[in-house]
Amino acid sequence: MREFGRMTNIKRQYGLIAAVSLSAIAMAALLPPLAQPADYHLFADRRDFLGIRNFNNVVSNLAFLFSGTVGLISLRRIQHTPMQSTFLDRKESLPYWMLFLSVTAIAVGSMYYHWSPDNDHLLWDRLFIATAIAALLSAVLSERIGPLAGLLTLPPLTVLAVLSVLYWHWTEQQGNGNLNFYIVMQFYSILLIAWVCLRFPSRYSHGSVFFQIIALYMAAKAAEMLDEKIYVWTATSISGHTLKHLIAACAAYRIIQMLRKRTILQRQ
Repeated sequence: MREFGRMTNIKRQYGLIAAVSLSAIAMAALLPPLAQPADYHLFADRRDFLGIRNFNNVVSNLAFLFSGTVGLISLRRIQHTPMQSTFLDRKESLPYWMLFLSVTAIAVGSMYYHWSPDNDHLLWDRLFIATAIAALLSAVLSERIGPLAGLLTLPPLTVLAVLSVLYWHWTEQQGNGNLNFYIVMQFYSILLIAWVCLRFPSRYSHGSVFFQIIALYMAAKAAEMLDEKIYVWTATSISGHTLKHLIAACAAYRIIQMLRKRTILQRQ
């Protein structure tokens, strides 16, 4: 009887996730289009150095390259460790492969964008940010709800992430920019990660690290919004946008640390 009640509760949670997710997508479709602000590309720190335009905002992306590369190397080592305890099933590592590939690609895409900031270059930055968040959501679903849920949602989440960015870019080219779907894909995914972590226990140790990652994400977004103020407060030592890159890369590295330390708590 208790098991039946537990399964009924889980089904209710699934239904709630589906209903809220569909509502978020509907809101993105119904709300007035939100265009990219015209001054978005005017970052506080536009200094050149060593022939590199916007030096600090470009070079700070090396932190993403570091975290992404170390993440891929760590996954490879885990895959070749016979008695590894990071994943119950090695297939559960697939979202993390996508995550760290995306983080590595963010370094390239963001460097490309910050070298010459405009909407066309921003496309390549946002594409990989969106796929990284989609992969993280898939990993959380896999570990909190079940491996099948995570693996089945990885392809559609990745496709939706890419489409949200392509749709924004297409609407900008049509002269009626619409960020709504990209905003939903990014921010709603983070909120859903937090909600799933609160409602479902992890099958692995160190599950609370996901809350630290969300906190770092929020700190990175705050630094981005305070770009010029941080630049002034630090006497032009570092801008908020440069700091955003470093904090977000730290969040990715925190995931690596979690994977290295965690052990299996619940066996299937």
